[in-house]
Amino acid sequence: ESEKQQAGSDVARFFYLMRHHDTAMDFDLELATKQSDENPVLYVQYAHARISSVIDKAGIEGIELCPSHSGRDSGWGQSDLGGVDLALLQHPKELALILKICDLQNEVARTAEDYSVNRLANYAIELARTYHGFYDSCRVIQPDQPELSQARLTLCHATRLALQAALNLLGVSAPNRMDRAV
Repeated sequence: ESEKQQAGSDVARFFYLMRHHDTAMDFDLELATKQSDENPVLYVQYAHARISSVIDKAGIEGIELCPSHSGRDSGWGQSDLGGVDLALLQHPKELALILKICDLQNEVARTAEDYSVNRLANYAIELARTYHGFYDSCRVIQPDQPELSQARLTLCHATRLALQAALNLLGVSAPNRMDRAV
């Protein structure tokens, strides 16, 4: 029951925050109640949950997230990469994802300047879309290419941190698992 209440408040909050504060609000109840990737908040939350699942699966396959990424990050750009070769990330979808992750700090700064919180909601949607594009094009777990797998896993982790930060700023939960069919 509490999960349903949290999901409902997440959807309502996200839908309200998606719109600029100067615009009229048309709350699309049909879209808000859809349990599919058409629902923007579920789409973003599903990206976060998918990343958590990929990281868990990689661990089962013996590809661990480097120790500095196990939850002890010291901030943006401050963590030791533990020998992960990010130069292996050359695919256009990987590079697009890196650029989108890096844009979070700009979106937060712009939001602070003009109070347009909708920027963060739209950023989260775009980041989720960019991640899903990466995921569909670039296989993360490749036991025969452990260095590339490690680099992609690090990229997944960075994406999860950015999604989590954006959702936290919006007051929306970032679930590690979703049981709905999205």
